[in-house]
Amino acid sequence: MEDCHLRKVEAVGSNPTQSIKKISNESIGEYLSFLELKGVTKGHLKEVERYLKNYKKYILSAINKHKSIEYFKELQRNNSVGYYKRQMFQLRRFLKFLKIDWADEINLPADPYYEPIRLTTDKINETLEYFKEDESLIRLKAVILLGCTSGMRAEELYKLSQEDIILDENKVIIRHDPKSNHTTKNKKSRISFYSNEAKQAIIEYLDYFNNHKTLTTIFAQKTLSRKFLKAPIRVKHLRKFFSQQWDRRDNTCYYKEYYEEY
Repeated sequence: MEDCHLRKVEAVGSNPTQSIKKISNESIGEYLSFLELKGVTKGHLKEVERYLKNYKKYILSAINKHKSIEYFKELQRNNSVGYYKRQMFQLRRFLKFLKIDWADEINLPADPYYEPIRLTTDKINETLEYFKEDESLIRLKAVILLGCTSGMRAEELYKLSQEDIILDENKVIIRHDPKSNHTTKNKKSRISFYSNEAKQAIIEYLDYFNNHKTLTTIFAQKTLSRKFLKAPIRVKHLRKFFSQQWDRRDNTCYYKEYYEEY
């Protein structure tokens, strides 16, 4: 009986009875539904859907090992190791989901070695100086000081809303709620605190934000990624500064993170 998601067609080759599985939109949808049940965000689902549909388009829907390897090599040539691995991880899982026997042969490359980055207050000040003439300085200063004193990850900063910032208590709520596109690495909501200097920068920025109705996201990922592209540090490094300050101060300063489940 023909599978409702994986249509079988006659293969071209020496064995005319050989069957080739085809990727359908239904099979992609079913795979994404299983991912959704795991509690991933809508943004992640869209990203995975793009990976799968690009693969489907390249191989013309029919799953062929040789053609697939060509596509994997092209991904490897045109992307960073990290981005290549992220795509291949999902493609391999999808192929296993479809019960493709050679999917187990796909091995992901090792992570490249990166020299550990040591961040100091001087580096933070250098970054603030770098943005001194930028028209978005008020936003950039807020995200830098909030990130490096609260310990928030870049993805958490990008998802932040005004309701999550409690100014009276120097507190920020970091929510894990996949339904609203908010996730944390350990899948738990938590509370963290930030410095008075960060608080002042946030107050100034929120006043600016609320008076510019064209702004819809406090810390838009695309905008910040572009701004920090050639800066001394990246947004993702702000948490590293936080962690290193934590270690240097023997875990006794306001940099401490407090966790609370909701």
